Parts: sequence; structure tokens; C-alpha cells
Amino acid sequence: MAKKRDPRLDDSRIEEGSGNVFADIGMPNPEEALVKAKLSIAIEQIIQERHLTQAEAARVLGIDQPKVSALIRGHLEGFSVERLFRFLNKLDRDVEIVIRPRESTGHVDVVAVA
Repeated sequence: MAKKRDPRLDDSRIEEGSGNVFADIGMPNPEEALVKAKLSIAIEQIIQERHLTQAEAARVLGIDQPKVSALIRGHLEGFSVERLFRFLNKLDRDVEIVIRPRESTGHVDVVAVA
């Protein structure tokens, strides 16, 4: 007996993403949201690599522990891109911005190097 296919798996409803989930779901300023998300992930990874508690990370970053918690959980409304750059500097990371000719559509990207 053949298995019945789940109707929720209808391939006609599958849509290819743009590469930016924030644009795909219609958020305002999707490029900025993606950059902030990638920067916060890099910050979280450094905190984990150093085995810092949130309280220790707060002291290093010059913020309070609840803000570290918000940052790690992706609640980035109160954090500008520039502020996230400063956090990376405080975590002994350089931040480099590269400007090059546009390939197709303009985009902003963050690449973390170990």
C-alpha cells in the first residue's frame, strides 16, 4: 500500500529566498537588520570562545548584563551597527569595511574571520 503524501509538502508553495530573511518577511531596513544579526552572532561566538559569563561580557563591553542577554537572544532594537562595531573592538577584533564595484544588486555583507 502506497503512503499518502502530506498536503503541507506541496512543492508549488515553495518559494526561493532572496538570501536575506529579513527582506523575505518584509521587515523595514532588511539590509541593516541582516548586518546587525551577523555582527551579533560574531559577538556571541567570541563570548562563547572566551567562556565569558554574561556578567563578564557586560563588563568587557561596558553595558549591563540584561543588555548582553538581549544581544545574545537577537533583540537588537537598541543596538546600532556602530555600537556593535565598538563591542567587537572591545573584544579585541578589528572591523574592516570594504567598498567595491557592485556585482548585480547592491548589498551589504558581514564576513567574520577567525
